[in-house]
Amino acid sequence: MMNLIIVKYNAGNIQSVLYALERIGVQAIVTDDHDAIKSADKVIFPGVGEASSAMRYLQERGLDKVLINLTQPVLGICLGMQLMCKYSEENNTPCLGIFDEVVSKFSPPAEESLKVPQIGWNNIYDLKTALFSNVPGNSYCYFVHSYYASIGLHTVATTDYIQPYSAALHRNNFYGVQFHPEKSAAVGEQILKNFILNV
Repeated sequence: MMNLIIVKYNAGNIQSVLYALERIGVQAIVTDDHDAIKSADKVIFPGVGEASSAMRYLQERGLDKVLINLTQPVLGICLGMQLMCKYSEENNTPCLGIFDEVVSKFSPPAEESLKVPQIGWNNIYDLKTALFSNVPGNSYCYFVHSYYASIGLHTVATTDYIQPYSAALHRNNFYGVQFHPEKSAAVGEQILKNFILNV
């Protein structure tokens, strides 16, 4: 049986991830125990909240060093993905530096009616890696965020809102998605299944 860990830290949405995993028949353990995280088969690093306080919490508990040294597949979700980038404009926060991309705040032109945060369904395209096996291009996923990761070397899915940005990132054993697969219906379930079975 797979040993799947969800990293416990002070950034919510863990419960909805657990429910989504249950729907696809997978059990996960929620913990901040270093040894448990290091020995997991796969690790999910979810997050909703604010970058600087989340990074401070990780650093105070030594979880930042645990995360960057993991060698098994790791999936960051929303804030989790942003914290895996090198820097966030949100309160000028140096992050984990797994991905080279920078996280910036949306700034819509004055003449546009686009709101920040982006809340709702948006399509993802230019899908790469096994994380998106059996996921059609232009599939819709559910987003809630005011900050976005730039397009760069590690971009494996793209979305447009105000400008194109990284919907997903991948480097070595690390994956990140800006959207919430746990709230993205059948497409999100497929992406979670792919993480568990295919990467």
